[in-house]
Amino acid sequence: NYYEADLDTYKSGQVTYKFDELSEGTHTLTFKVWDVNNNSSEETIEFVVRPQEEIEIEHVLNYPNPFTTSTKFFFEHNQICQSLETQVQIFTVSGKLVKTINENVKTDGYRTDGIAWDGKDDFGDKIGRGTYVYKVKVIDNEGNKVEKYEKLVLLK
Repeated sequence: NYYEADLDTYKSGQVTYKFDELSEGTHTLTFKVWDVNNNSSEETIEFVVRPQEEIEIEHVLNYPNPFTTSTKFFFEHNQICQSLETQVQIFTVSGKLVKTINENVKTDGYRTDGIAWDGKDDFGDKIGRGTYVYKVKVIDNEGNKVEKYEKLVLLK
């Protein structure tokens, strides 16, 4: 019930299972799998459960940068498998707010999927070429928030 095959192949997939209430410390997990011909394979992994940490983000970036028609915003965080309330605000270098993007980001790991932006302002108009500053603000399920600023360049 926890296995999902990769698209268009029977040779690979992933197992997704949420462990509840694991004690802090080092744990070992052993997988044993069989194919349809009853051939088996076994793999063991070791992982560490740590206490809940305050939310942190790093490697905040947009790609491509510079861009002409669209870009995506990415960041890494320490809140695995949580839904994160995310806001991206784009400003001119003089501080005028150009665009606000609010998105609830569901995370499976420590990186987010990209939050897309088409280079238009809140009114749907294309903004001018140049350098802009953006702020990524993230709020976790407990209401803790963190924010970081970065620059982007729009070419026309």
